[in-house]
Amino acid sequence: MNDYLAAEWQPIFAYNGLRSFDDFWKLEVKWFEEPNQRRGGWSGVARCELKRPEGGTARVFLKRQENHTTRTLTHPWHGILTFEREFRAIMLYRERGIPSLHPLYFACRTQDGKRRAILLTEELPGFRSLADFGQEWRQLPRDQRLAISSAVAKLLRKIHDRGLTHNCFYPKHIFLCIRGVEVEARVIDLEKTKSRLFNRTGILRDFRRLVGLEMPWSRSEHVHFFREYLGVRRMTPAAKKEWHRIRLHHLEKRRRSENSAASPS
Repeated sequence: MNDYLAAEWQPIFAYNGLRSFDDFWKLEVKWFEEPNQRRGGWSGVARCELKRPEGGTARVFLKRQENHTTRTLTHPWHGILTFEREFRAIMLYRERGIPSLHPLYFACRTQDGKRRAILLTEELPGFRSLADFGQEWRQLPRDQRLAISSAVAKLLRKIHDRGLTHNCFYPKHIFLCIRGVEVEARVIDLEKTKSRLFNRTGILRDFRRLVGLEMPWSRSEHVHFFREYLGVRRMTPAAKKEWHRIRLHHLEKRRRSENSAASPS
């Protein structure tokens, strides 16, 4: 796969001495999250600041990994580096007009027999995760709660309308920026994105990830979210039937999970 470099960021990279894959690979940073040691390799994320030529800094997230792959239908034997998979998804979301991350740099190399990948994305300034809002949900004004759930519902509907399912639509992967009465929503962590074609389970999974235990939504707020997702002013009999089906699916999955956790090993 060809290297990707956002043209408008090239002066910033050059100013910071980042002109090659090795420059990005050797950049000294502090891990934002401890490297994930699995899948036969490792993968880590760092948050860092780059100096701007005109002054000031730009905050970015730098992801690096080595031999960290996953098998897919198109890569059944050797697998695909997970950051390559995520980069492909980011570009797909941009192509289909779904608000997500702004990619700055991506490249893969095989060095000393090791498969490596680097993915650099711009930080989302002014955004907070839905999980953060969930921790203070009952303290938020009702109008703000409704505006947030509306923005998230419309984002999810856009993903599905564009023929995709996210498959990891947890509150921690949904980011929001509130400007007065306007709420902008974006989604991150796109590695598990799949085509929606014949993928009804994926749609249900997206709902189930969102309406789990993390978000203290009331029943009326759940209904408001689903109504906004459907784009209807009131719940029709067909809409109610669909919502009950999603809720039952969610409750059954939760019951199975709880029973599995309670079973002796």
